[in-house]
Amino acid sequence: MRLGLIMGEVLTGLRRNASMVVSVVLVTFVSLTFVGAAILMQSQIGTMREYFQDRAQIEIYMCSSLPVSDTCTGGVATEEQVAAVEAELTSDTLSPVIQRFTYSSPAEEYASFVENFPDQADLLTEEQTNGMFRVTLVNPEDPRQADVIAEAFSGVAGVELVSNQIEHLEPLFAALTIATYIAVGIAALMLISAVLLIGTTIRLSAYARRREVGIMRLVGASNRFIQTPFVLEGVVAAFLGALLASGAVIAMVHFGVNGYLATNMATVPWVGMGDAFIVGPVIIAIGVILAAVSAGFAIRRWLHA
Repeated sequence: MRLGLIMGEVLTGLRRNASMVVSVVLVTFVSLTFVGAAILMQSQIGTMREYFQDRAQIEIYMCSSLPVSDTCTGGVATEEQVAAVEAELTSDTLSPVIQRFTYSSPAEEYASFVENFPDQADLLTEEQTNGMFRVTLVNPEDPRQADVIAEAFSGVAGVELVSNQIEHLEPLFAALTIATYIAVGIAALMLISAVLLIGTTIRLSAYARRREVGIMRLVGASNRFIQTPFVLEGVVAAFLGALLASGAVIAMVHFGVNGYLATNMATVPWVGMGDAFIVGPVIIAIGVILAAVSAGFAIRRWLHA
């Protein structure tokens, strides 16, 4: 009987403040969608960083017939210079930080270039193509290991350039991180707006039913019994908004990530539906908890005013 009475009061409040309830639903929906997107974006950054770091290599370019550094004045790297680099890579100094390495001769690199870019094959000759060592580190996340390799071959005759692939990806990770912070900032502002709107809605609902509240006080109803319908109003409105946000996040991953990005850029690891189904309940819980706290605080202040 008490549950039926409480739910009846909740439905009455939602009906009387329909426009405000719709506003709460929409603001909650938008804010929690940003929250979900920010969580997924941060997860995506972590996934991409781990994927590329595991595959990132140090590339040691041997000299070609197109000298671009002081160490290449002798033209194409000789077999002795290539052997010296290989010996250094297997030395006791560098082997502890190297997991494996491979060497591609200028002929192999040129053949790969022609295969991948057949329309541009006439831009280079085999002599103008660099031979290359590709070194996989034991711990690619440790920049000191890359620095050890770079220092070991800096200024070495026959070595044109030492390139760290992960360094080229850092600007991308930085840009994605900034985008995540922006999404979190927008989500925080929208959540604050939702919390304030929920509080305002509850106070308006309580004011509109001040006579009923007065009667409940006269017949001895406890403050908790009086507060519960108002808190549930805010929770119901926020739950609807959070449910919509959860659906939006799942739809974005299904159609945007799995349906488009994963199809067109299959070599990149993307967040999946499993991540979306984890984020969905999280943002629903965030919405419900914030609504309950905001509504409870608002109605308590109104009752004690």
